[in-house]
Amino acid sequence: MRGKGGAIAAGGGLGGIIVLVAVLLLGGSPQDAATLTGILDGTTVGNQQPNDLTQECQTDVDANARDDCRIIGYVNSIQAYWEGAVDGYTLAPTTFFDGAISTGCGQATSAVGPFYCPPDTGVYIDLGFFDTLETQFGAEGGPFAEAYVIAHEYGHHVQNLLGVLTAGGGGAGAESRAVRTELQADCYAGVWAAHAVDTGYLDPLTQDQIGQALDAASAVGDDRIQEQTQGQVTPETWTHGSSAERQEWFRTGLESGDPNDCDTFSADL
Repeated sequence: MRGKGGAIAAGGGLGGIIVLVAVLLLGGSPQDAATLTGILDGTTVGNQQPNDLTQECQTDVDANARDDCRIIGYVNSIQAYWEGAVDGYTLAPTTFFDGAISTGCGQATSAVGPFYCPPDTGVYIDLGFFDTLETQFGAEGGPFAEAYVIAHEYGHHVQNLLGVLTAGGGGAGAESRAVRTELQADCYAGVWAAHAVDTGYLDPLTQDQIGQALDAASAVGDDRIQEQTQGQVTPETWTHGSSAERQEWFRTGLESGDPNDCDTFSADL
């Protein structure tokens, strides 16, 4: 499979992929959100460029004791899978930010949340978004909710490589190309989750961890967000899909493990 680049910002040799060759247990962590922000803000990982953080995150003990090291493990695992699944896969850097950041797609703020920028092939993770998922959108949170968010953005990177992303984002509406693009990224996130253990970075997933990802997918459905923010649901303005659709397509990828089953563009929504 090969593809060409797109031109929009899309939301929400393995040996070179930094560190963490040991297994992630996906347990808890003593770090709070403020500490995580202080450590990761402005850090870029996943592009073969070493930094102080990647030197610190070397073992399974590091990965299971520190949120920052665990997140690096997710990036490694996701890219390890897609490198084997997509011919010509190129590494995409993940940059963590708090507040605002300058990207190949222009200036972005935390209001945008996590996103993928095709011109610089970068994944950008707003560090406050994981807390927002719980406090504003009512998600239960948890380590694998974080994994889902990151895997979704890397799903956009895969779409970019395969030429799926289009300028303008695909309009709006319940059956728009924009919605289909986002649902495919959800499906790709599920495909990675199906193979996460095979990459050597994670222990077998539990039903509770899978539930964290499904809960996060539901929390960012257009209908749920509109209900909370404006008190009514307007499908004609959707850009990401409903809560049920986002869960359905993540589960499709998880149960199939085959990216070819993620053809949201010809599916009935």
